[in-house]
Amino acid sequence: MTLAIDAMGGDEAPKMVIDGLSICQTKLPDVHFLIVGDERQLEPLLDGYPALKKICTVLHTDQVVTNDDKPAVALRNRRNSSMRLAINAVKDGKAHGIVSAGNTGALMAMAKFVLRTLPGIDRPAIASYLPHKTGGSVMLDLGANVDCDANNLVQFAVMGEVYARNVLRLKKPKVGILNIGEEDLKGNDSVKQAAAVLRNTPLDIDFYGFVEGDDIGKGTVDVIVTDGFTGNIALKTVEGTAQLLTHLLKGALTSSFMGKLGALIAKPALQKFKYKMDPRKYNGAMFLGLNGICVKSHGGTDALGFANAVTVAHDLVYHGFNDLIKEDLERLMDAHNNET
Repeated sequence: MTLAIDAMGGDEAPKMVIDGLSICQTKLPDVHFLIVGDERQLEPLLDGYPALKKICTVLHTDQVVTNDDKPAVALRNRRNSSMRLAINAVKDGKAHGIVSAGNTGALMAMAKFVLRTLPGIDRPAIASYLPHKTGGSVMLDLGANVDCDANNLVQFAVMGEVYARNVLRLKKPKVGILNIGEEDLKGNDSVKQAAAVLRNTPLDIDFYGFVEGDDIGKGTVDVIVTDGFTGNIALKTVEGTAQLLTHLLKGALTSSFMGKLGALIAKPALQKFKYKMDPRKYNGAMFLGLNGICVKSHGGTDALGFANAVTVAHDLVYHGFNDLIKEDLERLMDAHNNET
């Protein structure tokens, strides 16, 4: 398996990227890395990891997509950037997937333009793994599509269910649509129509129905489906709440002698709490629905977080994710055509 890596994307690139790949070297022994970026910066970094260097090929370019680049500008003027060349490698069959910590809007625009969408998919969706009380769930869309109709939501549900079943290894994942209430009468027309389709789908999908915001943390369903506007707000709310909780807990445990003493006694439990809340464990947002594997790492992550994003891309390729989506969508379209 070959993964194309945009080595110049991210706040601390390219060092963070190379350090992250060094972690992947032992976790993913079957992977070769096509590293795209400025070889004058990359070669000295790779020299520090001789074993990693053996499984890497460097494709040189000194053009970079910046965080300030608008998607349209990047698409038009950054054709030789590290991000674009890494995506091109997937299209040309030189790599099985691409990972970048660069500009999200530019990455989506370039990936959609170069790779196109899968047959039966109107719009790609950004998906990520979110922790809950008993494990985790996949949620999509997280910002790629502000306005979605019922067909888009149904397609998101199919993609999310395939991911949960084959990558997360859940035998019968539950799928829910995020709404302002669980009652059938609540919500806009898009969510109502999507729910009606999923209740009567010929696919073997365990559709739970509508879920609310507090169900995200409860783990009520394994796949949470929503439009990109709502999904992005929900994601940022979850992230902000986690940061607030950590801040308040730290303040309470350092504000007095008794608090510090309690923190010392509870140190093992607090370490477990910190590990569970570590955002690096869940780094790696997937662009689902593209005709190629594309994973977006958080730009501000460190080496461990980037390594987890690379692992996400590896797992999608390893499980043949796109082929599985094609199969389910073909069955859904065939059933729809038979009905009409």
